[in-house]
Amino acid sequence: MDRIQMLEVFVAVAESGSFAGGARATGLSPPSVTRGVNDLEERLGARLFLRTTRVVRLTDVGRDYLEEVRGILSDLRAADDLASGMAARPTGHLRVTAPVEFGHIHVAPILADFLDAYPAVSADLLTVDRIVNLAEEGIDVALRIGDLPPSGLTAVRVGHVRRVICAAPDYLQNYGVPQTPADLTHHRIIAIGGTTPNTEWRFGKDRSEIVRLKPRLFVSNVGAALELARRGWGVTRVLSYQVDHDLQDGGLLTILDTFEAERLPVHLVHHEGRRVTAKLRSFLDFARDRLRDLPVLNG
Repeated sequence: MDRIQMLEVFVAVAESGSFAGGARATGLSPPSVTRGVNDLEERLGARLFLRTTRVVRLTDVGRDYLEEVRGILSDLRAADDLASGMAARPTGHLRVTAPVEFGHIHVAPILADFLDAYPAVSADLLTVDRIVNLAEEGIDVALRIGDLPPSGLTAVRVGHVRRVICAAPDYLQNYGVPQTPADLTHHRIIAIGGTTPNTEWRFGKDRSEIVRLKPRLFVSNVGAALELARRGWGVTRVLSYQVDHDLQDGGLLTILDTFEAERLPVHLVHHEGRRVTAKLRSFLDFARDRLRDLPVLNG
């Protein structure tokens, strides 16, 4: 087994979490995969995996090595594409991640249209409400909402969203329309997330005005909060794209708009590397243009 194949086998085992999974991914026999990893560890003089009868997991050295190897293999594929004239013909497998609601509503249709345009590409879409480590989870590109911390990632801004407070017309008619953030302390609040005794909502462009609320109801996801708000039960706070259709059909209304906090940027982020593969460059261009055309990212 040559050095490049060893690296490909190592990545396959790391991503699948087993030697059998690595064998399926590479088309090799399980003994060949095991031998390839053993040879690589011997060559490096370092243990890359901790092996038990039930699980195979990366060591600290293995995790660091995985990130570097993924970059090397990506650069190698890009170089091969360039040399063989495939740079303008995207091929291969693309892995994309996005927040759950945004991923379902907007990213999934864009990705499906991209695959229709480029039949030689396949893809995974991972929708999770957490920050995914692109290197550790083998992700090519992520859509992220909010300010980005310093990192080695390249970011392409595609728009922005707002934090909005909303309620049904019937609720506002029955309980009144809050005129200031402090008025919310007298209203039924539907909070999303952890069940802490006090919930802080920040207002103003610099988010310096703080209102401490004691919600009567906590829910674990945005969908449940919006359904209760539509029924006129109370007031909730979401991101503008999550409530766009409700605002258009009048099922919900926003309140306290003049007290809104600063808008949250939306980016596509990826590892630039020395070269970008054709599939990634094509998707970035495709998704960037489609996302920038979305009214929900321009309001």
